[in-house]
Amino acid sequence: MAIIQIGCDLNYSVTTPTSFLFNVAAARTGHQTVSEETLQLNPGVNYETSNLGMEDIQVYRLTVEPCALQLQYRATVDLHPEINAASGIAETGYSQLPNDVLPYLNPSRYCESDRLTHFALRMFGNVEPGFSRVTAICDWINENLDYQAGSTGASTSACDVLIQRVGVCRDYAHLAITLCRALCIPARYVSGYAVALQPPDFHGFFEAYLGTRWYLFDATRMAPVEGFVRIGTGRDASDASFATIIGEATLSSMAVWANPATPNPIPNQPVPQSAVSTTD
Repeated sequence: MAIIQIGCDLNYSVTTPTSFLFNVAAARTGHQTVSEETLQLNPGVNYETSNLGMEDIQVYRLTVEPCALQLQYRATVDLHPEINAASGIAETGYSQLPNDVLPYLNPSRYCESDRLTHFALRMFGNVEPGFSRVTAICDWINENLDYQAGSTGASTSACDVLIQRVGVCRDYAHLAITLCRALCIPARYVSGYAVALQPPDFHGFFEAYLGTRWYLFDATRMAPVEGFVRIGTGRDASDASFATIIGEATLSSMAVWANPATPNPIPNQPVPQSAVSTTD
């Protein structure tokens, strides 16, 4: 088990009456326990805590008048992932997939799996099915894409990334999710905090459903999955954005961190041949 201290400071310049949905709180799962948590807003406006979407993502909902808005979130998370040997983890046949997993085979806003079926089959159709095939997808993306901050925008989809061969963490995740779904492997987007991520930021990674569990993957290889603290889960990043804004507001500064609070049992690099799960 690792104890991780996470947090973020978000500062906005708000110029009209504006509504926010903030998706920055650590999720509660059987492998991720929030022992301490605080949210501070300046000015001290009222807010509502709600759960949204198929995965009950916790969000903070509020409306403010024009102002300089400051949000400070802090939490201590007890992280105790299930770690299994990757060898032998197989893909699950369609007829054996649970009903709640089936939606994650469908194309979505940023993951047009129906358009990349031929490519996925040509590139990965002969790779051994299971954990090794998802790993091969991540390997290919990592080797063939360039990570470049600011290279993509809110409209960039997996097909765009495949053509451009450049992106950021959410783009790496979207392309991996798309290729998995094209091969009938359920996959979904995960947003979170990441220990040892440089530079520190909110991180986008993904899960694939193999055997009887969801397992974490990160095609960027920028931080070990053993140190991921999940925030939100969805079909793609449209379901798990850290902030949704209705009105006019500009993000003026942001700081994000995830630091071990105990002697760190988390490696600085991903552990090869380990399969990590943080959902029930």
